[in-house]
Amino acid sequence: MEGGNQTSVNEFILIGLTRNPKLQIPLFVLFLLVYITTLLGNIGIILVTRLDAQLQTPMYFFLFHLSFVDICCSSSITPKTLQTLLAKRKTISFIGCALQMYFYGSFVTTECLLLGVMAYDRYVAICNPLLYPVIMSRRLCIQMLSAAYVGGFCNALIHTICIFHLSFCGSNVINHYFCDVPPLLDLSCSDTFICELALFIFGGFDTITTFMAILISYFYIISSILRIRSAEGRRKAFNTCTSHFTVVLIFYGTLFFMYLRPTSSYSMEQDRVVSVLYSVLIPMLNPLIYSLRNKEVKAALRRSGAIGNSWPGAAESCRPSVVPMLRLGRGTASDMCC
Repeated sequence: MEGGNQTSVNEFILIGLTRNPKLQIPLFVLFLLVYITTLLGNIGIILVTRLDAQLQTPMYFFLFHLSFVDICCSSSITPKTLQTLLAKRKTISFIGCALQMYFYGSFVTTECLLLGVMAYDRYVAICNPLLYPVIMSRRLCIQMLSAAYVGGFCNALIHTICIFHLSFCGSNVINHYFCDVPPLLDLSCSDTFICELALFIFGGFDTITTFMAILISYFYIISSILRIRSAEGRRKAFNTCTSHFTVVLIFYGTLFFMYLRPTSSYSMEQDRVVSVLYSVLIPMLNPLIYSLRNKEVKAALRRSGAIGNSWPGAAESCRPSVVPMLRLGRGTASDMCC
């Protein structure tokens, strides 16, 4: 099927990342390496948080699922992107497009909510360390995790139903490298006002409320850190928390930029670049930012033999675990952030 105006659409043509044939092979190699790194990094975190006895705490329970969601998020987009970089016919079926949008939207929204849950976990650990084991019970952790998954999949279902109930009777060429909301709205020959309003309300509610909850959590976290007497403790705490907060800002910033702005301001060329950040790069960076700077995880990796004594900070990671201190009610804000 050639791109152009049609009376009905049963498949879409993806423009892809570039129309320049000379760039397609280098981009394929780059994205393949990024995807492999994403899989290896997140699978490594999944294994170490599941198998190491000292990491059986709420913090690493959520980290396990964050890595799982990152794998699913990347896998819903990257394999098809790699295929379209090499294929002459860069097509995706109507059903395939709907499924890609649904699963990608599900895992992105789940990650959005999960980041909020993890911020609350850090708030309790730093601001109420004596009550941390009591408040963050296994039951509450499972309830919050379930709410994140259910919220993510329900939100994506609403988005997918809204989009694919529209009529596509014109061009079937998607000016993007995957099936996303803005380019499909642009292709529709129906009135999209009601659909856009519903998407803004449901998508905006999850994103904005979760982001506000994270901001409030970090406000109290920073307030607690400022009360730490040790200058070195404050420095380490700020450095680590700033790294986490930077990832949150990048993740939510790209979501706000992509989805919570008027369609009249969309630039598909610009959006393709921005979407690479949150759909491809963030899942690769999360294991590093959330885990490899964490002394508990580095110690677990050393115990498993995954890293040696030459690993940066390996000597520091050998000191006693903070988890027993928390269980005895002796944890501090600086311990939890370091």
